Amino acid sequence: MFSPHAPNGLARAAVRFKPSSFIGTFVALLLAAAIVSACGILLETGLRASVPADRYAKAPVVVAADQQVHMTVGSGDGAYDAATPVPDTARLPESLVGKAASASGAAAAIGDVSYPVRQGGTPLTAHGWGSAALTGTRLLTGEAPGTGEVVVPTGTEARVGERITLDTPAGAREFRVAGTTATDATAWFADRQAVELSGHPGRVDAIAVLATRGTATDTLAAQVREAVGHTARAEVHTGDDRGAVEDAELAGATELLVGLGGSFGGVATMVAVFTAAGTVALSIGQRSREFALLRAIGATPRQLRRSIATESLLIAPLAGALGCLPGIALAHWWFGQLQDRGAIPGPVDLHVSWLPPAIATAATMLTALCAGYFAARKPSKSKPGQALAQSAVERPPFGWIRTPLGIAALVGGGIFAGVAASTSGDDAANAALGVVMFFMLAVGLLGPLIARICAAVIGLPLRAAGASGSLAAANSRTNSRRLASAITPIVLAMAFSSTLVFMQTSEERVIAHQQRDAITADHIVSAPGPLASDATERAAATPGVTTAVGLLRSSVLVPIGSGGDRTLQSISAQGITGSGSDLAEVQDLDVRTGSLTGLRPGTVAIDTTLAGSTKVGTGDRLALRLPDGTKANPKIVAVYGRGLGTSLVTFPAADLKAHLTSPYASDILVRATPAAAQKLTALGTVTDRSGYAAAQDKNRELNAWANTVMAAVLGGFAAVAAVNTLVMTVLDRRRELTMLRLVGSTRRQVMGMIRWEALLVTVAGAALGIAIALATLFPMMKGLTGESPYIPPALLGTFVAATVGLGLAAALIPARAALRTSAARP
Repeated sequence: MFSPHAPNGLARAAVRFKPSSFIGTFVALLLAAAIVSACGILLETGLRASVPADRYAKAPVVVAADQQVHMTVGSGDGAYDAATPVPDTARLPESLVGKAASASGAAAAIGDVSYPVRQGGTPLTAHGWGSAALTGTRLLTGEAPGTGEVVVPTGTEARVGERITLDTPAGAREFRVAGTTATDATAWFADRQAVELSGHPGRVDAIAVLATRGTATDTLAAQVREAVGHTARAEVHTGDDRGAVEDAELAGATELLVGLGGSFGGVATMVAVFTAAGTVALSIGQRSREFALLRAIGATPRQLRRSIATESLLIAPLAGALGCLPGIALAHWWFGQLQDRGAIPGPVDLHVSWLPPAIATAATMLTALCAGYFAARKPSKSKPGQALAQSAVERPPFGWIRTPLGIAALVGGGIFAGVAASTSGDDAANAALGVVMFFMLAVGLLGPLIARICAAVIGLPLRAAGASGSLAAANSRTNSRRLASAITPIVLAMAFSSTLVFMQTSEERVIAHQQRDAITADHIVSAPGPLASDATERAAATPGVTTAVGLLRSSVLVPIGSGGDRTLQSISAQGITGSGSDLAEVQDLDVRTGSLTGLRPGTVAIDTTLAGSTKVGTGDRLALRLPDGTKANPKIVAVYGRGLGTSLVTFPAADLKAHLTSPYASDILVRATPAAAQKLTALGTVTDRSGYAAAQDKNRELNAWANTVMAAVLGGFAAVAAVNTLVMTVLDRRRELTMLRLVGSTRRQVMGMIRWEALLVTVAGAALGIAIALATLFPMMKGLTGESPYIPPALLGTFVAATVGLGLAAALIPARAALRTSAARP
């Protein structure tokens, strides 16, 4: 009979003297820890992201409007506030500057504005002269500006007293140069005129409050908060929060990091834990003979469970801790790539603390303990004699718990597929996500049963492949649990990678086709920066130009969905300078209902996918938030079909300009003769339709890259897990392979059997993974684009070839090693 301390000693001895039995488990747990820690680091960085104050460093208190739009989702006790960053900048009434200045302890309050202006081809940033106190800017020559005057940097080569023309959001104006400074690319106006020229008169970006001597920051903040009240959702900022006011990109970066670390991280963590648990269960199942022997010599069920738990505690902490190292490296690489692509501001730093690695290590330990406990229940409860008998044959593929749950998951996936097929827009896309999750869960739970069906179906042609094929078919059919453990990670890799990658290829194809078909203009005028405020009028006045329409690009927020799934989404928008009938001459939006001729201030035209998501149509009102968060409810005058290649919402430019920091057109679409096109080069770069479409494709590079990286992370992890599982299953069959050699099978026949089994596993896994991806992609793409998914044959073939190649290598290499070390006769 075992002593009370025998399980701990047995666990240590098993790990010490048979480390090969635990290598596969160690690798799976290490990879899981890497995925969990990397996503956790990105999530924590998003939650703690901040930018040190630069422009407002000398102002201890800064007042700014809430830069998020809030919407209550749900009802009753389940209601919560959903916040979405505004696409541009929310502003404050200028009247609040005086209220902030009246606060006790305030030495001065400066209403700050910042917007782009141009002197000829030189871009400048405009501010009010009062804000020079924040940056320490000093005059080199001249004096402070008054009305109709400007202070310019010395690099403009303008002298005091000269008159220059500046292109501002309020139009081109002439100013007298009052002075010069050493600042780079900055123009300074009188405070009142700076606000008037900003394009949104009567409103300021922020209010910087300077403190009197001896006034504490917290005290001043409280007094300012009381003075300004809750007008225009004004918020008072101190410390590093001031940096978020001057860097508008921080909100978007925070949302991106939280989305990657939270949403994608949740899926990745589930896949990692699910795969690691399967590997742990496989490792314990492979030792069923060992556990049966221990039961036969007197080990109690409790002792076996304690031994397995101790093994998990010996392996999982080390695997989790070591796995955090590549996880931290992955997070650093991922974060750096996002910064290089401009998705995250440079001043934001990656935050690496003890918390994500600790959670990752704890998750691996919990996964190993739970998987080990459930896998050990059957051998530990069996009677000693019965345990030895059961270890010699495989258990049936059915289970009283997992089979009903698997069938329920399969039914759930079918229900979600039906919902996705019967709805449109984001509702279809959200339902499609349920399809992939439920079907993946069904594959995991019904793995042995699915493996037996695959073995029976694929085994039919295998029998025609000679002795090796017949052996492979028989082995696969009678060892369905072993087969399922190898198929499941391959299904995971193929399903998730195919869904992410082919979703991107489908969207890119639709966007490229719509963009190509939508642009009917002869030429497009564009520039690296914004065009001049009068560029559209000058283009229209050029001899030989029959139509010229300026495009102002931005985004608006539109509530989409219903109930608990209702969210504010950022939707691409274009504002047109010109009439709706002019737009129809240069841009074929494929109008389905209504007419663009009715497009005037207070109206919009929208894409059919947005109409389906919001359940509105021509003649209805579309509730939305303009780029600065202002509420609007324009009337829909047309619904068109090519919004993915252009913009989902089309406004008159006048409705957008007052709500943008940079209200300049980015492109001008023109109908013109070739001779007139040469004259348009004075306004910017002139390209034809094909050149314009190619340039626009670059704007989607970040999304394509992000989807590729997510597919690589998930697919790569699942692929390594699949290789790990295949190696484990082959190495565990040393006795079987030796026995086949002893009964007369040649080395070639045995290797042929392994080869056919590997092909069966990889083909079955790839087929199931692709089937799940297609079941997800068809309703998702129908909802998002209105078209079927596009799957490039070469890319699909590469996926399948890589899967088969990895499977063959993972099976044949360890099989050769096992045969080489066996004592079988030739």
